[in-house]
Amino acid sequence: MSPTPNRSPRRPLTLAASVAGAVVVALDGTVLTVAQPTLQRDLDASFTQVQWTTTGYLIAVASLLVFAGRLGDRYGHRRLFGLGMLGFGAASAGIALAPGIGWVIGLRVAQGVFGALLQPATLGMLRAAYPPDRLRAPLAVRTAAIGVAAAAGPVLGGALVTELGWRPVFLLHVVPALLFGLLALAAGTPERPRTAVPLDLPGALLLALALAALVHALTALAEPTGAGRAAPGLAVAAVAGAAFVRHERRAASPLLPAAVVRPPAIRSALGMLVTASAALHGALFCCVYLLQDTLGLDPLQSALRSLPLAVLMIAAAPVCAVLLPRAGARRTTTVAALALAAGIAVLYTASGTLTLCAGFALAGAGFGTVMVAATHVVVRHSPVESAGVAGGLQQTALNIGPVLGVAAAALLVAAGSPRAALPALAAVAALGAVLGGALPGRAGGKVPETPAGTHVRTGPGPRPARR
Repeated sequence: MSPTPNRSPRRPLTLAASVAGAVVVALDGTVLTVAQPTLQRDLDASFTQVQWTTTGYLIAVASLLVFAGRLGDRYGHRRLFGLGMLGFGAASAGIALAPGIGWVIGLRVAQGVFGALLQPATLGMLRAAYPPDRLRAPLAVRTAAIGVAAAAGPVLGGALVTELGWRPVFLLHVVPALLFGLLALAAGTPERPRTAVPLDLPGALLLALALAALVHALTALAEPTGAGRAAPGLAVAAVAGAAFVRHERRAASPLLPAAVVRPPAIRSALGMLVTASAALHGALFCCVYLLQDTLGLDPLQSALRSLPLAVLMIAAAPVCAVLLPRAGARRTTTVAALALAAGIAVLYTASGTLTLCAGFALAGAGFGTVMVAATHVVVRHSPVESAGVAGGLQQTALNIGPVLGVAAAALLVAAGSPRAALPALAAVAALGAVLGGALPGRAGGKVPETPAGTHVRTGPGPRPARR
């Protein structure tokens, strides 16, 4: 008899795999940013072509995350995680050997596909291995590891690019990706039985089209002359999004089960992830110009002043795990969203080292707390049979938010100055405090476990009569 999810003897390995997957993806994004200028010169590429190494990846990953989560719910999160990690590592090795910019762009799109497979699985595996009331600690560890990768990526990537060029940067995560991918596929413990839920391919295609068009339009808006190119993308996103909603309401087995999208707590948590990540990344976009162009700092001085952001984000993760059972998700996330807004507001007025560090510290503490608490709500309050879809939605929010924030910041900077855009981004962060009102308080009841193999109604059907 296989062990139940709540008594799994493989929890440490599951947590290690979840952390490794999250770190590999986070590290990849940070080191690519550092390597892009050298890559452009070495491959004689245009600025637009280099931008597509990021845009192509974002479009692929954002459009497939939710469907990949549903695949994990049906075929097993460990299996999807293993395939995703192996493919991600192979694509990274291919980029390091790429002979031209076209190969780099194509392989980055492939990376996005495999990244979409593995990211929801990192949360789905945790939801299946840990009972709901014990998810706080593993999610905090995962978030802290992402913070470490975000802090170390630019330093490590910069050192490699300076000494060895841009190609070794993409070899950083090949070994851990291949190692954990093989371990996941070779694990002998069978996964829990899966119900034969239809995959809803029409819904998946409509959602993928809507998200792909939205990401493409938002990345175009972030460019100086991209407004004209963004309009068709926004129109396609709106039409496809409306068609997706209409389809989901009529589908017998929709891509987004009612148990995941109807609870106000889950919707609120996803909204908080979007607003917090949009505000933070938009503010960071502005601060690059504020620190270097307005205040005259060089890149190293700018990086040192922003270091408290990563340090406090890492520290906030374990603190949040302690706060959640004592203060509740509602109070924890509301205070954290306000701290993020306060940090961005401090950056708006800052000019000296101490005030800059204080602003970045507040922003890091607030964002790190929101990320752990909101993710905990999404994963805990979703049924285990739909853990992959819940993980896909969480990852989608964390991919759409930064693209939206950078696009908004670019428009505001173009209309005024880097400093003038920060109050609007602080207001976006404060919006998260309003959204947090729908989250559960400290006295919220326990989330019941759904027995393995139990069918969960996801589409229209007869409702039980009220007693």
